[in-house]
Amino acid sequence: MEFLPRLKPEQKKEILNHLQSFITEERKRKFEHLIQFRTRYITIVLEDIFQPHNASAVLRTCECFGIQDVHIIENSNPYRINPDVALGSTKWLSLFRYNRNKSNTNDCLKGLKINGYHLIAATPHEKNHPPETLSLDHPIAILFGTELEGLSQETLHQADGFITIPMVGFTESLNISVSAAIIMYTVISRLHSSSIHWQLKPNEITDVMLQWHSSSITKSDLIIRRFIRKKGWLIP
Repeated sequence: MEFLPRLKPEQKKEILNHLQSFITEERKRKFEHLIQFRTRYITIVLEDIFQPHNASAVLRTCECFGIQDVHIIENSNPYRINPDVALGSTKWLSLFRYNRNKSNTNDCLKGLKINGYHLIAATPHEKNHPPETLSLDHPIAILFGTELEGLSQETLHQADGFITIPMVGFTESLNISVSAAIIMYTVISRLHSSSIHWQLKPNEITDVMLQWHSSSITKSDLIIRRFIRKKGWLIP
């Protein structure tokens, strides 16, 4: 529902309270528990991933570890999801897709920097950090590239830092979904044990809870529109 972001915070809270009457108490308790572990302090960027299995597995991992936002850059490869692998994870995540311009990569990375994120490229590099020592002093966006070629030169040039997983085998190569899972688990575990304020802000909690409720309720868009008409609100 494209008009929801334009509503005032107090209006969103009223809608959320109304939607709660359409879900079970068990589902309500689960939402209230899981929202405590959601974060936007860490976000994931996927650039030109072309294998649906990998794309879907990364989304599923993000959802499992409480990473709310995933930014998807589609320059050459459309981002396709395998529902058998994603297992419905997309309805709990906030997906941002960049596929309208020739400068999709720049549009994504520029927006993240404006919002205070440090861009951390997942790639072998002489100045890289393992997940255990990566600085968490600032919100970070971890960037993953294509299965064969990795991140683009444009992305590597704009990166503020680099992260890699130390390996001692002959192949020294991990599938992107495996690499993403290892990095996310390590970074999120460190974040949870830190004193950093990584949880969602109150208004963000309302927005995400609205999304979750809407995804759980049949014809939620009609319910919300009827509620708004009943309240007599003018949608800006």
